[in-house]
Amino acid sequence: PYDCQASRAHAEMLQRTGVLSGEELACLQAGLDAIEQLHRDGRFEIRPEDEDCHTAIERYLTERLGDAGKRIHAGRSRNDQVIAALRLYAREVLLDLSSRTLGRVEDLTSLAEAHREVSVPGYTHTRQAMPSTMGLLFAAAADALLDDLPWIVTAYDHVDRSPLGSASGYGVPLPLDRPMVAELLGMAGVQANTLAVQNDRGKTELLVLTAAMSPALDLARLASDLIWFSSEELGFVRLATAVTTGSSIMPQKRNPDVLELVRASAGRLRSRQAEIGAVFGHLSSGYHRDLQLTKEPFLEGLQGALDVVSVMAPVLETLEVDRSRCRAAFTRAIGATDAMCRKVASGEPMRSAYKSVASDPESAVEGDPAELWRERTHLGAPGALDVEPIRDTVSQWQSWVDEREARLRTVWEQLLP
Repeated sequence: PYDCQASRAHAEMLQRTGVLSGEELACLQAGLDAIEQLHRDGRFEIRPEDEDCHTAIERYLTERLGDAGKRIHAGRSRNDQVIAALRLYAREVLLDLSSRTLGRVEDLTSLAEAHREVSVPGYTHTRQAMPSTMGLLFAAAADALLDDLPWIVTAYDHVDRSPLGSASGYGVPLPLDRPMVAELLGMAGVQANTLAVQNDRGKTELLVLTAAMSPALDLARLASDLIWFSSEELGFVRLATAVTTGSSIMPQKRNPDVLELVRASAGRLRSRQAEIGAVFGHLSSGYHRDLQLTKEPFLEGLQGALDVVSVMAPVLETLEVDRSRCRAAFTRAIGATDAMCRKVASGEPMRSAYKSVASDPESAVEGDPAELWRERTHLGAPGALDVEPIRDTVSQWQSWVDEREARLRTVWEQLLP
């Protein structure tokens, strides 16, 4: 469908520049529409002798339309065809990924608000460090995902440039109107230098996949937290039966397989990224057949990123927090930093206060260590947790997504015959 979309824009440009007649354009548009319908029905055939979908489309049009089908390839190469299709596809995937990521931010924000005052030990090195809350943990994961959105925007802006007319990298001696094609495709502009278009192969796939895997990596970290926190020993959270699996031999087991696969899938995306970089990183200028091999890790990697972000929805929507188990886990010594800070606030030098508390941490702690997070009231700390800025940011990003999705819908509608 993306090659058909680009072909519609290219054909319209050819008609306006005199390469195609109005009648030929109408026939080609109808033919491309028929190809898309066959594709949706699973009946569009790509034969071994076609080699790829691009040639199959041209063959179909030529068999039915004669010379009009033979003319559609004027002024382009399969190189800029491939690049155009990949960029049109990547635009939609990045918007889809953005929407799904914002959905997980909303899930996490709801959890953060609901468990704002649920005391839980904060950990470093997997050892108790300072008093915290479950709300802070969930809000931190939401913030991390919001930090991924600018990465996605950068990738989107990179692919939102038309490559058509660059042909095989050196342009063609025809009066192509490249800006017109970009406008028809709803792209922000043209990638002007024709050789730079070709040299961007591989680099674009690497950039887009890097941006796409960023939320997956953040969710993998959260998955590790939830795996650990849902263990029998801790029991801070409970995973729904629907997102766990049983054992073939141990009747009592419920395994966090979904979260483990989230963690592993995010790791696999790194290998896909490395694969793309290894293919294009050492090439000289111009097209090389090596670049055919970046498509598989690119397409499978993007689908993997979508899967990771999507599968976390039922995990978060059904997650339960056990307030009593969270509170019961506190050691008294976890309040040692608070005891030291009290001494500092009263005028004692920090290093002296540190040594004094370190000599007997438990005795130095005053009050209930599970409530000490309430004294951390500076910006961003557990005692000052505010989720409204997160919601405001989600709203702003959702507007960005909605505006671009509306533009792409308009493009599809205008290019259809």
